Amino acid sequence: MLDPPPGFAPHFRKSPLTDAWEPLYSKREGDVLTIGVLVATPHTNARGMAHGGLIAALADNAMGLACALIGDWLEVAATPVRVGRTLAFGEARVTTGDRLIARASAVFSIPPAASVPPADAPDG
Repeated sequence: MLDPPPGFAPHFRKSPLTDAWEPLYSKREGDVLTIGVLVATPHTNARGMAHGGLIAALADNAMGLACALIGDWLEVAATPVRVGRTLAFGEARVTTGDRLIARASAVFSIPPAASVPPADAPDG
């Protein structure tokens, strides 16, 4: 195993989700928390590339320092940004009280409309 780059130390936060991905490393520079991992087989998809789920979970872990706590009221407000014929774009803001704790955006594929006869069409 390679040593982590300078400034990284074993990550201080443990999670049952990330246990299989250890060892994780982190470093703090001011307000910035950076998590690092040497990509190995347990981190990959079928093509041998870092799995998107791993990337998303590690980003969530790093950003989780701003997360809501037990007893906080959590709200997720979603807004359509643009809805086209084949794609829809949306975004969401996650807040607790007046504090923004997360943002999300997504692109959805719109399936072709099913060919449904009008309600007043005769049975045939």
